[in-house]
Amino acid sequence: MPVRVIATVLQTLLGQNQLWSRLMNGTDASHPAPTPREPLLLGGAMNALLAVIAACGLGALLLMTQRSAEPVLLTVLALLGVLGVFLLFGLATGHIRVGEQRDAFDFSAAATEQVHHGLMITRRDGEILFANAAYIAIAGSDPGGTARPLEAAFAGDPQAAECLFRLLRAAERGESRYEELRVRDPEARSRAARWLRLGVQPMPTLAQHVEMSGSTLWTLDDITSERAREAEAVRGLETTLALYENTGVGLMTASGDGRITGINDALAAKLGFDLESARSRELGLGDVIANSGAAQLRAELQRADAGVVRLELDLLREDGVSQSVDAIARIERTPGNADNIALLVLPTSVRSHGADAATIDMPSTRALQAAPFGIATLASNGRVISSNAAYARMFLDAGSTGADNILSLIAAAGDAETRKQMETGLADITSGKSSVTPIEISIGPDKQFTRRLYLGPVMQPGRDDEVAMLYVLDATEQKALELKYAQSTKMEAVGKLAGGIAHDFNNVLTAIIGFSDLLLQTHRPTDAAYKDIMNIKQNANRAAGLVRQLLAFSRRQTLMPETMELGEVLTDLSVLLNRLIGEKVDLKIVSGRDLWFVKADRTQFDQVIINLAVNAKDAMPDGGKLVVRTRNITERESLKLRTQGVTAGEYVLVEVEDSGTGMPPEIMAKIFEPFFSTKEVGKGTGLGLSTVYGIVKQTGGYIFPESTVGKGTTFRVYLPRHIPAPVSEAPAAKEAKKERSRDLTGTGRVLLVEDEDSVRAFAVRALQRQGYEVLEATTGVEALEIVAAQVKEIDIVISDVVMPEMDGPTMLNELRKTRPDLKVIFVSGYPDDRFKTSLDPDAQFAFLPKPFTLPQLAEKVKEELAR
Repeated sequence: MPVRVIATVLQTLLGQNQLWSRLMNGTDASHPAPTPREPLLLGGAMNALLAVIAACGLGALLLMTQRSAEPVLLTVLALLGVLGVFLLFGLATGHIRVGEQRDAFDFSAAATEQVHHGLMITRRDGEILFANAAYIAIAGSDPGGTARPLEAAFAGDPQAAECLFRLLRAAERGESRYEELRVRDPEARSRAARWLRLGVQPMPTLAQHVEMSGSTLWTLDDITSERAREAEAVRGLETTLALYENTGVGLMTASGDGRITGINDALAAKLGFDLESARSRELGLGDVIANSGAAQLRAELQRADAGVVRLELDLLREDGVSQSVDAIARIERTPGNADNIALLVLPTSVRSHGADAATIDMPSTRALQAAPFGIATLASNGRVISSNAAYARMFLDAGSTGADNILSLIAAAGDAETRKQMETGLADITSGKSSVTPIEISIGPDKQFTRRLYLGPVMQPGRDDEVAMLYVLDATEQKALELKYAQSTKMEAVGKLAGGIAHDFNNVLTAIIGFSDLLLQTHRPTDAAYKDIMNIKQNANRAAGLVRQLLAFSRRQTLMPETMELGEVLTDLSVLLNRLIGEKVDLKIVSGRDLWFVKADRTQFDQVIINLAVNAKDAMPDGGKLVVRTRNITERESLKLRTQGVTAGEYVLVEVEDSGTGMPPEIMAKIFEPFFSTKEVGKGTGLGLSTVYGIVKQTGGYIFPESTVGKGTTFRVYLPRHIPAPVSEAPAAKEAKKERSRDLTGTGRVLLVEDEDSVRAFAVRALQRQGYEVLEATTGVEALEIVAAQVKEIDIVISDVVMPEMDGPTMLNELRKTRPDLKVIFVSGYPDDRFKTSLDPDAQFAFLPKPFTLPQLAEKVKEELAR
């Protein structure tokens, strides 16, 4: 009895939920497969079952009181245990779900049956899980009514087999792919081919559809009718083109940006192009229309209300020869920038047809179109009636709006005063004046283009509303040169002033530093005055550093150039740079391959990089990235910098780029001026970048800054390439010279020529302390007299350069007439190249820049005497 009761309950539940039939029966591939299996829903039946179980439990409790009911009690408990196990199993596997029972209905299957695209889902092994009616209609079905696999549907068609192979490979890789193929159905009565579009893509894997993992979705569409419509359109276009070919009319189509999209045989023959090669090349309007005609064409089409204009153009043949033609152009305006241009080039017979006057005026028209400056005719309200190609190029290519009306164009430039001047000029020309004052305007997104406008009367009006001629000159380069010349003149004047002041300061500082050295020799470090003397010397040296910066800016400092490879120099300098810029800034040095040599002062070049790096660090208070790059610049590349005043040649480029705050244009215009600084008072002298500018210029190079606010700044330094000569002095000789210069004492007769009393007094005492016999002179004339009066030979002459009556170079030339082997040391606050031009190219002399210390003077004298 218990077994029959359990079987009855199970059969009732399985029959009610159709679970048994779903587990035991398969599915038909031509209809949606019931996957995943629907869970068993327990609603009212579940409540009834629970009521039965509760009643049985109550009866069991009652029977427990009677001893004779023990078999019945065991049977009831066994039944309850089996039902509980079944319920737990159903809940765990998902076949039983507690909830409201509802009728199962597959909405996705119903939707896919209504679409016109063939859809099929297959397992990883190729078994068809689902196929809609549209797929069966295209691919066919088996005698049993199930969908045919693709392999069977396209059996015997090689092209379809290849296509299917590629799609299967894509499905294996989990890729999406679509292909179009032409097939013939061998079973069809008609042998006409069909065009199909077949696609494959992976099905998404969902956790609740485990059995769908790795399945593939196939799409199949019959596009035969679509291909038929395309073929019909092509045949109609070919017929139209054939008509144009027979009439000898050249046809060309182009996109709104000037790219040629089509060209016919007649025009290709006129241009001397092979049609196939012309179609394969990426040609633009500028490649086939000469003398800026492409810009004129676009300008005329923009002004044309109907989008159709007739104009004269110069076609540019393949061999470079231009040919004048008449053409009709039409523009098809579409939203955005997708406008299309159609151009008809009329045959010669059509061009010739017309009044003789048109033919007579042709040369003058051609000359206006070929003019290198803009020409336009204006109406009284400023509207442009006609214009040449140069006019269109000067305004449209500069990104200006309103070029069809000169007053609107000036208003768009934001210059109300200039607009009033143009209105007054038009009124003056209309009233009979021959010319008016030229007007200058700035156009472009950043006002970077300058145009100079001239108004004049119309000589032979072609239309009654033409009142004035407008001539436009591109003055951008001239304006840039004027600004550059003004800046250069200002910098040169400031440089001369700074250089003159620096020279005088050097004399004062030489005396201060020199006498400090003399005092330090007579005081011990424990003396009370020793510290005060050291403070005097240190501050004098600090002032000497400022003077050197002024001389560097004015390009009047003394350089000691040497041959360098900048990659090695920057590598050696990287340790110091990392220490200067701190840990917040990431330094990266990128050296180009096979860098050329340059010739520059190593110390000064280091100063250039250090100043630029420190400025970059200050522009990145929260940290950032500093990149120093080097590479070679060929002569061809240098030609691109001609507009910036760079002489053509070979250079080595050093770029210092930071990711800092950047600088606005008004700051950029002043960064190289001395004492200009954006830092707080006391945090900078304002000489950093001016020093960099002077060092680079004195080395023969160029420096150009580029900055964007919020993005950073880049300084580009161009140093001329240097081809090194054979080494003239071996390192061993240099070391020997260095060894000899350590002992500063010596013997010999020295003639000191110096007009500054303080400097002369210090130098005399310094040399005498080292053991030299010193003769003094205040001018070059006095020095010649002393040399002539001396019976004993003078070993060396130390002379200032700039002196009254006779300067140092003139004195040297006179001395060499009688003493050609006499050794000479020039001392000056100016660089030695300032007076080399006044000496013989083969003249031998040494140079010691001011200010100098006592040890430097003694070392230089001993070094020259030992040669």
